Amino acid sequence: MAKLAAKTYGESLFELAVEENKLELLFEEVQMLQQILTRHEDLCKLMTHPKIGKEEKMDIMENILKGRVSDELTGFLNIIIAKGRFKEIFKILGYFTARVKEHKKIGVVYVSSAVELKEYQKKALTDKLISITSYETMEMNYNVDATLIGGMVIRIGDRVVDSSIKNQLSDLKSDLLKIQLA
Repeated sequence: MAKLAAKTYGESLFELAVEENKLELLFEEVQMLQQILTRHEDLCKLMTHPKIGKEEKMDIMENILKGRVSDELTGFLNIIIAKGRFKEIFKILGYFTARVKEHKKIGVVYVSSAVELKEYQKKALTDKLISITSYETMEMNYNVDATLIGGMVIRIGDRVVDSSIKNQLSDLKSDLLKIQLA
C-alpha cells in the first residue's frame, strides 16, 4: 500500500510541476527537503507522532519552510500531512525525484566491481551505457565489492547485468549439480 501511495502522491507532484512549468524549481526544493529530513530525524519523528494533531504538524512544517520553498511544495506537504501520509514522505519524494530524472533522460546507474575502476574505465562504461540506452546523461554510483572476485554488476532501474566471476562460478556450480553421475 505504501508503494501505491508513493506513486500516487509522487506522480501528482510531478504532474503539478510540469503543469505549472516549475519542474526544475520543485526538483531542487525536493532534493533540499530530502536532505533536511535526512539530517533531522527528530523532525520526522515529530511529524509522525500520533499525539500531535495534523493542524499543529502543518504549522510546524510551514514555519520551517516559509520563504525557503515554493507555495506548491508547502501546499503539497500540507496535503501529505492532512492525509496522514508523512511516514511515507521519503518514498514519495524518492518517486518524484526518480520521475523527474526519467523525464530529463538521466539514467541512475549502480555499478559494483571487484576493484576500483580507473577513470578511463568509468568514462568508457558511461559512454557505452549512453549509447545502448535512451538516456542522454548518466548519474553513476560506484561501489567496490571484493566478494565479486572479478567483473562487475550494473543496475539501471530494474535491469541488472551481472558479469561477475562470483555469479559465473555460481552458475557453473548449478550446472555441475545438474549432471547425473552414472
